[in-house]
Amino acid sequence: MTDKMVSPDDLDAGNQVARHYGGRNMADAILATLANQGIDADSLRPDDLAPFEELHIGGRAATEYLVNKLELKRHHHVLDVGCGIGGAVRYVADKVGCQVSGIDITPEFVQAAVRLTEAVDLHHRTRFDVGSAISMPYDADSFDVVLTIHAAMNIADRASLYQEMARVLKPGGVLALYDVMRKGEGDLRFPVPWADTPAISCLLTPEETEEHLEQVGMEVVLTEDRTSMATAFFRNILSGTAPSDTSVAPKIAMRDALHKLRNTFVNLDRGLIAPVLMLARAPVG
Repeated sequence: MTDKMVSPDDLDAGNQVARHYGGRNMADAILATLANQGIDADSLRPDDLAPFEELHIGGRAATEYLVNKLELKRHHHVLDVGCGIGGAVRYVADKVGCQVSGIDITPEFVQAAVRLTEAVDLHHRTRFDVGSAISMPYDADSFDVVLTIHAAMNIADRASLYQEMARVLKPGGVLALYDVMRKGEGDLRFPVPWADTPAISCLLTPEETEEHLEQVGMEVVLTEDRTSMATAFFRNILSGTAPSDTSVAPKIAMRDALHKLRNTFVNLDRGLIAPVLMLARAPVG
């Protein structure tokens, strides 16, 4: 296990992030919505949760796109850092059949992840932990793949974050990042889904992110700006032309959801931010 100490400043920042995302019983809200659609909890399938559990830009389609880049096998062990309510964990466990772990700093998210995973009978392939991404409770060289989706935006200490990810990766393992990154100069419009104020918004540029990864020995093998996909995604939701279920997930997950989504779209449209997919490989030895 890691014995890395977390500073008081890191603990305070983590508590702020947990408070930002916490306070909602998402499992109850999701199961109630499904019940209203005539889907009984006793016959729930993993794909029934798809419209509700993918809270990042692009939703399920973005998760599929990322996972398809990874060439995962059944014998792999995967870690999702900042797993939220477990959407990507369940997707990989269901579609690939491998063991998947998830860690998140928000207890309410982890509680919902466990409950929803049990509801679709994937608990035997998964594990969820409450914990900090900069001090994870896992042994070194534990995972074949580490992925993180829209989590680093709240973490100022990127050096420790990427060092921890590199530490728990097996030699030659793959790190997959899909995060909102800084793209242009100018003040962001708040609130946004990951932060009500600038206090816990910690965006880096793709270039800064690549530099951090290289400093911990990772080799960046892909950087892809997904602005075009994101623009279409937000226009569909904000215009009301997206499938009705797609707009339910943000409302369940966050307060003042449409306002935050509009602000994110404005920031995106002004060229200030972009969702970026990045793949990096750990050294072989």
